[in-house]
Amino acid sequence: MRALPGLTRLRGLRRRLARARLTRRGAALLVAGAVLVATGVTLGLPDVVGLGAAGVLVVGAAWAWMVLRRVDRGRGALRVSRRVQPNPATRGQVTSARLTVEAARRTAAGASMLARLRISEQAAHELSDQGSLRAQVTTREDHVAVRYALRPLRRGRWPLGPLLVTRVDAFGLVSATQELGEPTSVAVWPRTVSLPVRGTRAFGEQERSTTGARLSSSDDSVLRDYVTGDDPRRVHWASAARHGQLMVRADESASLPPVTVLLDRGLLPHPDVARGGHALADGEWAVETAASVGVSLLQAGHPVRLVPTSLAPVIDTSGYTTNRAGEGPADVLDATVDLRGHHGLSETDRAAAATAEALRTGRRPGEITVAVLGPLGAVARHTVGSLAGDMLHWALVVLPRSSAHQAEAHDTVTALRATGWHVEPVEAGTPVERAWTRLVEGAR
Repeated sequence: MRALPGLTRLRGLRRRLARARLTRRGAALLVAGAVLVATGVTLGLPDVVGLGAAGVLVVGAAWAWMVLRRVDRGRGALRVSRRVQPNPATRGQVTSARLTVEAARRTAAGASMLARLRISEQAAHELSDQGSLRAQVTTREDHVAVRYALRPLRRGRWPLGPLLVTRVDAFGLVSATQELGEPTSVAVWPRTVSLPVRGTRAFGEQERSTTGARLSSSDDSVLRDYVTGDDPRRVHWASAARHGQLMVRADESASLPPVTVLLDRGLLPHPDVARGGHALADGEWAVETAASVGVSLLQAGHPVRLVPTSLAPVIDTSGYTTNRAGEGPADVLDATVDLRGHHGLSETDRAAAATAEALRTGRRPGEITVAVLGPLGAVARHTVGSLAGDMLHWALVVLPRSSAHQAEAHDTVTALRATGWHVEPVEAGTPVERAWTRLVEGAR
């Protein structure tokens, strides 16, 4: 264990040695010095040997200085700061990043270092659809500011940085490249679409009337964002003028039923098995569908929780997200950032069964379930089907591309419908609005 710090320092030194390079001027001086030394030795001219050796020594000293000198230490130390807005970002949407390199202390050495500095930002290829980052650089005496745009290509958590800085010694003989600062982790949300949810709101109203919920008074009202389909007579105009957007009154005592969005992680590829192709695209479509359903129902007034399948699910009966402060969608989307697929079909089925059993024993009265599922095995089909009760249970069953699992997909649809689920088979890649409309229309 004691050898680890020394090994780390050795590796750091090796990296610095590999990133020190002679410039054209340095290479020319080294070659000229070597030629003079050889000529002087051959002709027996000590002065020529001394002159050539001086040139070689100058290049060697410059190279050693550039290897040992670090830009983040000493009197001329530099520091870097990076800010990404918004963070988390959304897949496919432009995100701006600002990078600032400045001297830790205002000294002549720091200013000299900045003047000779060339910088290059490193970014995971998932953060940009361009071959290189197009940046706007502003140079000042005490700092260098860089602005550039990112367009994330994939949901997940991706590194931005560390910064690569290249500097040249005062004589222009050796250049060295070094990492500066720590990387910034950029979370990327899935892209979501707004779904028409008037049907679900109408269902909530119908459920309250059939269960005999008492009529609420104006004292029980809370405010939420306006959703298409709301009664214009419930718009609270004073709050709308204050917030700059339409707000409607919602009855706190007669709130809409909670919703659980169940996502089958078997639809996502495991990172150790598949990294591209249709499997990745289909998995991201499933995540975006589940996220769109959750956010749309949340904005319609339902308490929502997003539950991915897991071998050891922990279901919090009070873990529903509401949109009281307008932060509900962020909570739902945060839950999708780090989702990955299961390892194999056996794990997929066992996780689906375990999660469904946990939901069945811990669900609230009147809870709605909306599931995005892949083909399930016999045990998982039975357990998921047992969730159906006195409330609404919807499912989008994603049809596999390969014919090997088509039969399981159709058996899943049949089994869920037999237990009272409203089920719509869909192909991955179908526009989310179309898939949702087919499911809603089929449930009426």
